[in-house]
Amino acid sequence: MLIGIVTGIVVVSGLVYVMGLSKLLMRTFDSSVEYRTSESTGAPELAAGDWINSEPVKLSDLRGRVVLIEFWTFGCYNCRNTVPFIKDWNTRYRDKGLTIIGVHSPEFDEEKDVENLRRQVASLGIRYPVVTDNDYKTWKAYNVEAWPTTFLLDKQGRIRWMHVGEGAYDETEQLIQKLLAEKETSGGPGQ
Repeated sequence: MLIGIVTGIVVVSGLVYVMGLSKLLMRTFDSSVEYRTSESTGAPELAAGDWINSEPVKLSDLRGRVVLIEFWTFGCYNCRNTVPFIKDWNTRYRDKGLTIIGVHSPEFDEEKDVENLRRQVASLGIRYPVVTDNDYKTWKAYNVEAWPTTFLLDKQGRIRWMHVGEGAYDETEQLIQKLLAEKETSGGPGQ
């Protein structure tokens, strides 16, 4: 009987530990972080890569515009689910001051081939700039850990929001609108 009780306690403790650990690990995915301007830092410049739909873009040249950067890869199902929302924001907010840049950081070898990427970008109807990140330099500079990961930069080029995973589309759009409404020289809330 004592062995059964001890075994039960061990099993329950193990499950509690595993579930707690699982929650901790899953917290990384489908999570958002909004930064106050006093906490935000300048976004790292994008590393060199092949550009699709655009000549090479430097973030420093985009001062005065809100920038959405999405780390994605075309073989990722979750990334594909975000594409319709991002395309919609590009259409609705591009002329109002939003620039979207897709950073394609491949997971598999066939995703590293720029011609495969060009075909996928065309078939998905993506019209915003996409840059390859085959060596993960931009991925590492932004400390990205999963696909898709989205960053929003304010008009001064500071990271103001980050989301990992799908979802948070309403939250993202509200923040796009908020950042577009901020004055270019404004420090925003908290400044």
